[in-house]
Amino acid sequence: MEKIIEVKNLTKKFNGFTAVDRVNFDVMTGDIFAFLGPNGAGKTTTIKMLTTLLNPTQGEIRLNGFDPTKDKDDTRRSFGIVFQDPSLDDELTAYENMEFHGVLYSVPKDLRRQRIEELLKFTELWERKNSLVKTFSGGMKRRLEIARGLLHHPKVLFLDEPTLGLDPQTRNHIWSYIKDLNQKEKITVFFTTHYMGEAEKIANQIAIIDHGKILVQGTVRELINKTKTKSLEEAFIQLTGHTIRTETASALDQMREKRKFFRR
Repeated sequence: MEKIIEVKNLTKKFNGFTAVDRVNFDVMTGDIFAFLGPNGAGKTTTIKMLTTLLNPTQGEIRLNGFDPTKDKDDTRRSFGIVFQDPSLDDELTAYENMEFHGVLYSVPKDLRRQRIEELLKFTELWERKNSLVKTFSGGMKRRLEIARGLLHHPKVLFLDEPTLGLDPQTRNHIWSYIKDLNQKEKITVFFTTHYMGEAEKIANQIAIIDHGKILVQGTVRELINKTKTKSLEEAFIQLTGHTIRTETASALDQMREKRKFFRR
């Protein structure tokens, strides 16, 4: 199996503060990879570097063979991304949101319309294709964002807290779609979540980061055995401690990041 993401000695410093400290990990093609950590652990900064939003202070990244610092356009064509907060245009229809994304990524017209129909049917939104997104539930919006992220045939789909704020039934539905697309689209999934039960159930590889360093990486069973605990949640708490963390990035900063990405 080939590596789709390679990270070597990745470091990011901000005015003397080290947010990510010599991080190393690989993600294999076809993996469902959970990147876990408390708030402020370095998850978001690492994802920003993987997705061209930040340049590393030092270290190397390869995503689908491309260097995000030098091959930004090729790297961006290699992945899709679903942000933690909604990034759809509520005043457009589901179809229009998809169409805009396809144009942005220069997907040829015939292929674009074929993919839009395939993906909206796959996410069970085809019957609502002409409805304004502002009329959608939270779960429907998440499914549309996932469909949009897949439109340009990415090799990797990044999901940042994809089920945050959703009820258990909708969360379960979303993960069913994600597992299905991993199998049908042969796509690598890289996700973050604070729901340990979700990661334990769906991920075949997990990395836990805290204070900018990777603490452990492996399968759920390997992490549980290593920490001599009974669940991933217990293993996570043993590794990262019981202290409550606060998020470092403000909502305004996150919105600026999303606008920067989609304008690029």
